[in-house]
Amino acid sequence: MSDKQNKLWGGRFSESTDEFVQAFTASVNFDQRMYDQDIRGSIAHATMLAEARVLSNDERDAIINGLKEIHAEIEAGEFQWSVALEDVHMNIEARLTDRIGITGKKLHTGRSRNDQVATDIRLWLRDHIDLIDGELTRLMQGLLGLAEREAATIMPGFTHLQTAQPVTFGHHLLAWFEMLRRDRERLADCRKRVNRMPLGSAALAGTTYPINRERTRELLGFDEACYNSLDAVSDRDFAIEFCALAALSMTHLSRMSEELVLWTSAQFNFINLPDRFCTGSSIMPQKKNPDVPELVRGKTGRVNGHLISLLTLMKSQPLAYNKDNQEDKEPLFDAVDTLLGSLRAFADMVPALEPNREVMREAARRGFATATDLADYLVRKGIAFRDAHEIVGKAVAFGVAQKKDLSDMSISELRQFSDQIDEDVFEVLTLEGSVSARNHIGGTAPEQVRAAVARAREALSR
Repeated sequence: MSDKQNKLWGGRFSESTDEFVQAFTASVNFDQRMYDQDIRGSIAHATMLAEARVLSNDERDAIINGLKEIHAEIEAGEFQWSVALEDVHMNIEARLTDRIGITGKKLHTGRSRNDQVATDIRLWLRDHIDLIDGELTRLMQGLLGLAEREAATIMPGFTHLQTAQPVTFGHHLLAWFEMLRRDRERLADCRKRVNRMPLGSAALAGTTYPINRERTRELLGFDEACYNSLDAVSDRDFAIEFCALAALSMTHLSRMSEELVLWTSAQFNFINLPDRFCTGSSIMPQKKNPDVPELVRGKTGRVNGHLISLLTLMKSQPLAYNKDNQEDKEPLFDAVDTLLGSLRAFADMVPALEPNREVMREAARRGFATATDLADYLVRKGIAFRDAHEIVGKAVAFGVAQKKDLSDMSISELRQFSDQIDEDVFEVLTLEGSVSARNHIGGTAPEQVRAAVARAREALSR
């Protein structure tokens, strides 16, 4: 049989496809990973066609049984994928016809590869969004556990990477949690638009067969059918939207990674990473490199690139389907793989972080972290804030010259800057006093950290 005749679309052609063009245009090397979704979609389509009396029950059963056998063949690694058959859809359909004969050719009645691939990719992405949500939830739970344990652990809070005010490590971890909470909300919102069914749109205009799209939608678990056949086969907004949220999620993980890289350095020494998340140097025996956070930080760039790739892919396409859309899968697949892998690594790693509590506390003592507390103290004594700000600035300048923190100064040294300063000032100049004073929703007080953990756990359980 000639190549053109072997093609499932070859009737109109008078010569075989050029060998290079055949390989250049084929997608089976990467889209074969959608085999499960393709078979599920075909089983639902055959079921619906039989109910609509387009197929007989015997034909339906032969198709479904054949597809299940092919699924088992693929799972066992025994399926022979062919570049000549271009993609996952035609490979499976050709194998079905090999197994059950002419009935296999009836499966494609009332559909096109255009609506078939659009359906497969939505099913695939929906499945993987659910996997991502599982890893994201696991990471969030790990963060909550660590934040609860470290609710009273004091560390410096930074702005401009300069010591700003004391915070608790638990409070800092909950800032990470809030980033992830927004990511999870975006993921759930994206899933709603992914979960719309193109199947039944055929090539672009629908089909003349008496199909029941509502029944197919029900069988495949979609929330609704796409309402316009032209848009249904050509829309890739859902893939772009996913890559946008993936890029933002990876950006959050990258920010966390940056802090972990800093904190594990000898210069900070705030935390220890277990050895299983690190590697060594081939030449420097003392090195323990934080490879997991470094690699996650690096992988963020490729996900950002995938978003730009898909936006560029779609920006000039006329309706309806174009071959350009074959280029949607590799960026999407890699964005999913990268985000899923990064979340898994973090979900394993974060609960195992070991804070060096005394190092953190000593770092918070340096850099005049309680200067704002002293200014607030003076305001409560009746001094205008701007004047209090100037007074404390002079006290800090004195401390820099004397190499003394505010809390190390004597009462006489402090009173040279304001006679409103009394012995009770040391209640606010201590690190514990500073963090405990911020006892409101969203504040760094240990009591508020524990309350925030409890609220977050309840929200995650819903």
